[in-house]
Amino acid sequence: MLSPSDREKIAEAVAKAEASTSGELVCVLARSVSNYREVPLAWAALAALVVTPLAVAFGVRPSALLNLADRGWTVGHAAALDATLGSAFAAYAAVQALAFVVVGLIVLIPPVRRLLTPGALKRHRVHRAAFTHFAAIGLTAEDAPTGIVIFACEQDRRVEVVAGEAIHKKCGEEAWREAVRSVQAGMKSGAEAGGFVKAIEICGDALARHFPVTAENPNRLPDRPVEI
Repeated sequence: MLSPSDREKIAEAVAKAEASTSGELVCVLARSVSNYREVPLAWAALAALVVTPLAVAFGVRPSALLNLADRGWTVGHAAALDATLGSAFAAYAAVQALAFVVVGLIVLIPPVRRLLTPGALKRHRVHRAAFTHFAAIGLTAEDAPTGIVIFACEQDRRVEVVAGEAIHKKCGEEAWREAVRSVQAGMKSGAEAGGFVKAIEICGDALARHFPVTAENPNRLPDRPVEI
């Protein structure tokens, strides 16, 4: 996802920012965080439960939906079928099943699935992935260094900045929002590295103001971006 020169630019920006603070900065770029397998099922169920009743409400008969006349049924047979409650239910259920399968297969197509995935679900999955990475590198431990994770998901075009509670209390939210906007702008223009570098500068300045460099300033986490 990133070229070698992009990785170097990000690593240099992280090293420069960390030279002025006791905090640590970690950049993560993920291709995707979820397959959203429940989305095709949700849209298929919606089509079966909503579209079919609406069609019947507007006068479409179950026998017509199944094209029974094209299968050798006469008009009399079709009318008799509609008049028979059990057969009508069977036809209705068959149409629902057809709608479920067709819509489910369409939404399984990756671009369609991403388009029809609710934004709230994308935000939740990206936030969860970002916090999982934050915890995985040990920034939630009591003796952990002051740290920030800038997490971006390429496919979902979502960005999260995760920081420890002490950082949030001192730095507030505006710096993180600005950092998120910078990464998103870079992703939108195809300049992911530039977006990360800008976000690193923003977060580094916030950390330097509230968590200045100490006498001992070990580099505990790698400067190079993580790609997953």
